[in-house]
Amino acid sequence: MLRKLGLAAALGGALFATDARDAHAFCGFYINGAGGEMFNNATQVVLMRSGTRTVLSMQNNYQGPPQDFALVIPVPVVLKETDVKTLSKDVFAKVDVMGAPRLVEYWEQDPCAPPHPPYEMAPTTAMESGSAGGDASPQGYGVKIEAQFAVGEYDIVILSATESTGLDRYLRDQKYKIPAGAEPLLRPYVEGGSKFFVAKVNPKKVTFVNGMANLSPLRFHYDSDEFSLPIRLGLANAKDKQDLIVSILSPGQRYEMANYKNATIPTNLDVKDEVRDRFGEFYAALFDRTVQQNPGAVITEYAWDAGTCDPCPGPQLDGGDFVTLGADVMSNANTGYGSFVLTRLHARYGKTDAPNDLVFKKAGPIVGGREQHDASGKLEERARVDQDGANNFQGRYAIRHAWTGPVKCENPKRGIWGGPPGGGEPTQKVATDVAFAPRGKVQLSNLVAQDVPEIGVKAGVPLPGGAGFTNKPQGCGCQSGGGTDVVVAGLAFAGLILLGRRRRKS
Repeated sequence: MLRKLGLAAALGGALFATDARDAHAFCGFYINGAGGEMFNNATQVVLMRSGTRTVLSMQNNYQGPPQDFALVIPVPVVLKETDVKTLSKDVFAKVDVMGAPRLVEYWEQDPCAPPHPPYEMAPTTAMESGSAGGDASPQGYGVKIEAQFAVGEYDIVILSATESTGLDRYLRDQKYKIPAGAEPLLRPYVEGGSKFFVAKVNPKKVTFVNGMANLSPLRFHYDSDEFSLPIRLGLANAKDKQDLIVSILSPGQRYEMANYKNATIPTNLDVKDEVRDRFGEFYAALFDRTVQQNPGAVITEYAWDAGTCDPCPGPQLDGGDFVTLGADVMSNANTGYGSFVLTRLHARYGKTDAPNDLVFKKAGPIVGGREQHDASGKLEERARVDQDGANNFQGRYAIRHAWTGPVKCENPKRGIWGGPPGGGEPTQKVATDVAFAPRGKVQLSNLVAQDVPEIGVKAGVPLPGGAGFTNKPQGCGCQSGGGTDVVVAGLAFAGLILLGRRRRKS
């Protein structure tokens, strides 16, 4: 089921491929100098931004023989040992579940029952819940070792280069099989003065379980006026469309793209009961359609105060999580941990679709995807800007069960929704492993209860094929809310990733 790592992916992304077998991708290349096969199972990246400081946290899982690994990432400055640390893995699952699209289920309450207090939304504001070098590289490369140090199981070297051809040759001479065509992708980073963060893994310090390397997540931070992520390097081996998901945490601030178009995922859609067990497939089709109708756009899937949620599919982020992800090095993030906004951005592109790295800009608050009605009783639709409010936007989809019992009162009150008959909590699911969902087998028009004009879908007007799902289930592509064992499939991290074994000196 895993794809050979000739396929490169991009920064921070979850690959929604055209076939479940294509679900794995990584930003950059995976290389094995010994010629063995290497596989990427999951990678996730979270960015924290405040002022000019960026903290990048990333988690990678690999499946393959126990060789040495290496990753190469363009960074704007020379990183010091104190700028880099390893993390525990738990926080990445919490971030992914918190921002993931969610499926909820409601039952219409007895129209003749005494009125209950109006439905209350959750609070809309979060509650506080090496040594420097300078040693010259071998003559002729134009490469310089700026710093080198060890952090956890990683041996880290910071390189600078005067020309991309020299850097390309240097990496090749270090026995990493860089794919053909990598040098032109290195060139703009070298010409722009980027440094190169090279993290090599000592396999003697890594635990392998059933062939899966249990690598510690890495975190590093730097200061730069521009808030961006490099993706061009990850396109060197790209054969198909690549998907990426970027989660951004920032005090009181949502982000969107500055150099690509922006769009929001259609939200607050009522869906048929059959979506429950195949939510991942449904959401994959919805995202595909949104991208099709907004070519070149990056899709906002979530923007909400990070310490709260409604509905909450899992544990909320707390002060300890924010510190883990970088609040401890944010000198001007002094408004309290409860002020962080979580933004989730999702993009798809191929070799010719992403000519530039991703550059982010600040954006005003948006709302949408809530169980809120206007004065006429109509549920809010789509995203809208709320400059004076808080960020309360999410991809939310609902299965609704109409009241089927007797109605024996003179003035029944219809359209009041709540939990299941007899009490209890309704089921929630989140689409966290959509990368494995089969593609091209969903008729959106047969699964939604209302038109979705922003993507040109009319409810009840199917394309040839008839049923909402035209294939048998092949995995749910979702996770029930409240769980902590999350499979973040195909998420990828940016920069040039080299996965290989160095030739050991005899």
